[in-house]
Parts: sequence; C-alpha cells; structure tokens
Amino acid sequence: MKGLKQGLLLATLVLSGSVFACTEDGSTGFLPENNLKISVNQKRDGGLTEEQFNAVIDKVEATYDSIVSSEGGKLKVARNWEDGTVNAYASRSGTTWNVAMFGGLARHETITEDGFALVVCHELGHHIGGAPKKVSYYSNSWASNEGQADYFANLKCLRRVFNNESNMRVVRAMKDIPDELVGKCKAVWERADDRALCIRGGMAGMSVSKLFQALRNSTVEPKFETPDAKVVTRTDDNHPAYQCRLDTYFQGSLCNIPFNDDVEQDNEVTGTCHGAIGSRIGTRPLCWFKPSVQ
Repeated sequence: MKGLKQGLLLATLVLSGSVFACTEDGSTGFLPENNLKISVNQKRDGGLTEEQFNAVIDKVEATYDSIVSSEGGKLKVARNWEDGTVNAYASRSGTTWNVAMFGGLARHETITEDGFALVVCHELGHHIGGAPKKVSYYSNSWASNEGQADYFANLKCLRRVFNNESNMRVVRAMKDIPDELVGKCKAVWERADDRALCIRGGMAGMSVSKLFQALRNSTVEPKFETPDAKVVTRTDDNHPAYQCRLDTYFQGSLCNIPFNDDVEQDNEVTGTCHGAIGSRIGTRPLCWFKPSVQ
C-alpha cells in the first residue's frame, strides 16, 4: 500500500498542471533560499522605485509577449511590489508561463534598473533559454538550468530589450565601469552601439553579482578580470558561485552571435558561442558547463 501511495504521488507530480523551475514556494529561485525581507517602507540608499519596477517589467513584457506566444505559451508576470521577498521565480501552469517578481529584490541597494531587467530575463530564460535543461528526477524538465538562464539573459534577452535604446548615452552616464569590461567589449564588437550594449549587459551582471556577494556576507568582490577557475566534470544545473555567474553574464555579452538567432530547446550549440563551431570567446564558462559536443 505504501508503494502504491508513493506511485500515485509520483504520477500526480509528473502530470500536475503546475510545475516549477525557480519555484514560487521559495525552495529555489534566482537566488538561493534566503530569509531577507525589504519592506516598502524600509530605508534604503539604492534600488528601484515602484515606477522603475513596473517600467522595467513593461519593457521586457512588450518585447517577449509575442515571442512566448509563438512558442505556445502565455506570458504572465506577477508584480509583487509590496512583497519584501528578495528573489524571483518562474513556473508553468498548463500553457501559462509565469514569472514572479518581488519588490524586495528591486529595493535592494545593489540593484540597478538594468540589473533588475537581467533578473526578469533570467526568469524568462527558464522558459525559452534553450539547452541545457534542468535534470528532473520525475521527468524531462521544461526549464533551462540556472547557468543557461543566466547566459540567455545577456546573450539574447537584454540585447533584444535594449536594442532600440540609446545605449551609448546610457553607458556614458555610468560610473566606475571596469577597464576589463570596456577592453573586452571593444575587442569583440566593431560598432560603437554594440560595444555599449555589451558594456551595459556586463554592468547589469555586476549589479546582481554584488547582490549575490551581499547575501553571502562575503568580502570577496566579483570581478571581470578574475574568472572562476573551477572546471566541472558534468554540467551543474544549480546556482553557480557568484563569480561564476558574473563570468556567465560577461560571456553572454561577449558572444557575437546575433540576438535574433534563436537558441534551441534540445541543442546546446544553436544560437550560441560554442567550441563546436570554433568559438573561443563568449562561450559558457566551464565553472558550471560541461559541453556535450566538441
């Protein structure tokens, strides 16, 4: 009888209309599970206003709503401004593809508007970010894994969202842009606006990487010039270390494959920079990614 009950539970989980990647119950999300809450009234020196919070989500939704529809889904973004949760989640319920965003994350002092846009893109990336996918004990997962969602966020999503904006003007207004980021973007991209878009994506990655550092209470700062030296023996589906995540955002910005060359859900090469097509820069970092093809 116990075995029968376990079997029925397993079937229920597999066939359920609602399944999760970065789960809404808090067990996993853009960030590892944490108890930090930042209320609407809490004093802060940085972060976003409610107007900025909604404007960023509006921009990503306007860009990707029709793309999600073409993939058979209906994009639904929950705007939980009042909620102090410092995280973000993705889930599916039938053909509804959910993204849950929270005011607590947007209010964190490390988060810029571009950094927040990157988080929205990461959650969207679980839905359409391509291979590699999360390995599920119960079934083949619909969700791109954490590293791939990070890679997609800069490789495709932010580029598409920011494509028609005045990126050079935005970058000129930024402070303390690291020389390593500027130099690598100049080396890869010929057009000035493409270089600015590369820098903008890198700085968005730095914003959220500083959030990862803060939540770990670490004194070790993420840097573009000190990539994670770890080499995995198999692809890690979970959250990489925060330096590794910055490396992933950075390489996504440096990959010169056009943003409208779509990734594939079951092919890790298509639409990406990959060793199998001779890429030496812009590839997914080996601190979380083990290529399955050479």
